[in-house]
Amino acid sequence: MSVKVKQAYEPLNEVSVIDVVKPLNFFDEAAVDGLVVKEIGDGNLNLVFHINDPLSQKALIVKQALPYAKVVGESWPLTLDRARIESDALLKEAESVPHLVPCVYYSDSQLAVTVMEDLSDHKILRKGLIEGRTYPQLAEDIGTFAANTAFFSSDFYLHPFEKKEQVKRFSNPELCKITEDLVFTDPFFDHDTNDFPVELQSEVNKIWNDSELLKEVAQLRFSFLTRAEILLHGDLHTGSIFVKEKSTKVIDPEFAFYGPAGFDLAHFFANLALNHLSQNAHTKEPFQRESFQSYLLETIEKTWNTYTKTFSELWHKKAADPFAKTEGVLENFLQNTFQEAIGFAGCEVIRRTVGLAHVADLDSIEHKEVEHFYKKKALELGSYLIKNQRKFTNINQLTDWIRGV
Repeated sequence: MSVKVKQAYEPLNEVSVIDVVKPLNFFDEAAVDGLVVKEIGDGNLNLVFHINDPLSQKALIVKQALPYAKVVGESWPLTLDRARIESDALLKEAESVPHLVPCVYYSDSQLAVTVMEDLSDHKILRKGLIEGRTYPQLAEDIGTFAANTAFFSSDFYLHPFEKKEQVKRFSNPELCKITEDLVFTDPFFDHDTNDFPVELQSEVNKIWNDSELLKEVAQLRFSFLTRAEILLHGDLHTGSIFVKEKSTKVIDPEFAFYGPAGFDLAHFFANLALNHLSQNAHTKEPFQRESFQSYLLETIEKTWNTYTKTFSELWHKKAADPFAKTEGVLENFLQNTFQEAIGFAGCEVIRRTVGLAHVADLDSIEHKEVEHFYKKKALELGSYLIKNQRKFTNINQLTDWIRGV
């Protein structure tokens, strides 16, 4: 929709948000006065409104970026341009995989607003996995999403001028700085943003004093800072994916930017690995637990296999790179992507265990001593992946290692 809503920025509420959607003609004019509005945001950076017409059952979502982090307040200012980046990323992703992202109906960079498809009939993947639910389409969908967005935003496909324009378009320094700090820096030093129980102190000290590990993290961080390979979602964890049995929708790409190709896959793999660990506590019946954990590992394997198959097919059909037909170039790119993803996954596992932003998979374990035990296991896993990333040559080695933790 191309309707322009001319308003100066101010945070919306359940009344003023109606003024945003009214000119879009999404709802019948007669229904506007009866719309049911609810603020449903549970995140830290945005307001999210669900707007529903009870008569027609039509609904949509309005997401507005806040100029600060809610957990801290106005002392932690944030750019509103991330709303424009999120909208642009969803539209760019929809060019190749429209069925895997929510439809964007309207955006307004001045209000920092995106109006999009309602996904109330879906469930946040993290919640579903904690409950032990399986999603047969998930692996193929995420592998397809990652491969398409990677290839069509890369130098292998785009003219160099267009690629560099896209890098500028998706320059996202403020949110990248959050990732730089919370994923690659703070968890590896004694920083006040870290958050972990005192029972983990000795294991955390080992990480802080492991020079081999810190050297690898420094290299991964440098890659994140400097390698503008593909357009990344930037925060592709299981809380950024909506699912139901036959549908997957990747949401919230406000951290989108051009970065190293293995980064998004790494976050998805790491969060599945953390859920795998947590199922030792969440699922009591042994056969059911073993079956679900096998499903998680098969999801990691199938996601990577779908990614490599899809990316390779796109390469052979559409690559414009002058070396595209040179033997070994594709294979080298995929292998480098895979091994770096292993290292990035290790960083994500550690930061989700001792850093500022945890995962409910582990934090919701009922008994604290059990929670601490599996968090120690998570730190062991993350450290091993970081230090041994170049020893992994295939996806089964990764899932075998996760299985054995």
